[in-house]
Amino acid sequence: MGKAKQHVNLVVIGHVDAGKSTTTGHLIYKCGGIDKRTIEKFEKEAAELGKGSFKYAWVLDKLKAERERGITIDIALWKFESPRFDFTVIDAPGHRDFIKNMITGTSQADVAILVVDSSTGGFEAGIAKDGQTREHALLAFTLGIQQIIVAVNKMDDKSTMYSEARFKEIVTEVSSYLAKVGFKPKKIKFVPISGWAGDNMIDKSTNMPWYKGPYLLEALDEIKPPKRPSE
Repeated sequence: MGKAKQHVNLVVIGHVDAGKSTTTGHLIYKCGGIDKRTIEKFEKEAAELGKGSFKYAWVLDKLKAERERGITIDIALWKFESPRFDFTVIDAPGHRDFIKNMITGTSQADVAILVVDSSTGGFEAGIAKDGQTREHALLAFTLGIQQIIVAVNKMDDKSTMYSEARFKEIVTEVSSYLAKVGFKPKKIKFVPISGWAGDNMIDKSTNMPWYKGPYLLEALDEIKPPKRPSE
């Protein structure tokens, strides 16, 4: 028996429809938390309800009523692992009326993935004054999360097409906002991903040869281990 891995609580935050559940579901599907039979069952149900594109998100929507409404309401606890850590994902929903859940969820987290939609219009909506990208980042910092990874999602979107220029534009804008909130820009990792297609999720994407940083699972594995009160 090897030494038990350290446990880390992870919260996934970001604007509504940025792809939080898909990104999270993808990690859980590929790195542990869920068996193939279950996901095949979810895929079938999703297809029957005409929600095939919600495939990975489906993994997180554990109550039938939630699945039918297409909304993640309850904070679903799921697990996956990286080489160094055992992660428990606290899925924080993006819909505005669920901010209370978000607060109860985020306050237990050691690290946050901020999922940002890179598509034209999607990014702008999230970063706007009343967008949840700002609101969630501020909340995370206020609730004591100091480590944040920004997953720049939907890089496979027709309006983005794996563009390095678009990625850089988003990095500049989000870095500047996160610095205002209180995060240290040098410590923030930005990873261009597609939660749906799998780019830079658990291995390097061949669609973005210009990107030299870690893929998402690698970035998670490189965090500073959280200190527990008992340690």
